Amino acid sequence: MRKFERVEAEVRRTGLIEATARVLARDGAAGASVRAIAAEAGVSPGLVTHHFASVDALVARTYAAVGERVAAALTAAAETAGDDPRARLEAYVGASFAPPIADASLLATWTALWSLTRSNPAVAAEHDRSYAAYRAGLEALLIECGVAAGDLRLAALSIAALVDGLWLELCLSPTGFTAAEARTVASRHVAHLLGG
Repeated sequence: MRKFERVEAEVRRTGLIEATARVLARDGAAGASVRAIAAEAGVSPGLVTHHFASVDALVARTYAAVGERVAAALTAAAETAGDDPRARLEAYVGASFAPPIADASLLATWTALWSLTRSNPAVAAEHDRSYAAYRAGLEALLIECGVAAGDLRLAALSIAALVDGLWLELCLSPTGFTAAEARTVASRHVAHLLGG
């Protein structure tokens, strides 16, 4: 019976995290109240506070969960690209321009979460952890491609900045350029970094 209760609690917590992401996407950071999240999840406000010490803690955990979903999609793309290091790097980078990452709702969620990094230390810490993990993934793939240790940080930063800019504009205005064009730009940058 105890194991069942623990599983049920985890399912409930996951549901609250997913509801929080939807509220953030729809209503922004200002709309992420216990009442709004509870209504979105179809539960009582008391259940929210039962599972999370505060709305700030729930929002920080939502940041972590969203980051984990994005990281999983990037990793899966690299793994499906096979054994060629360059193909794996390009798949990892290119995954940002396809669902589930290239998504207006995800952009809305991220925007709300990013707005909290200056006022919520727990959200700021999750942002730093998530972004560091993303760069570490890029660096690991760049090492596989033979990039020298002294060049890794700047190479990963340049790819991250390019991808962030392209991803942001693709989500904001999908008629400005196509996902294929974004992948081509990113691929050319990667080719330049790798020496041709």
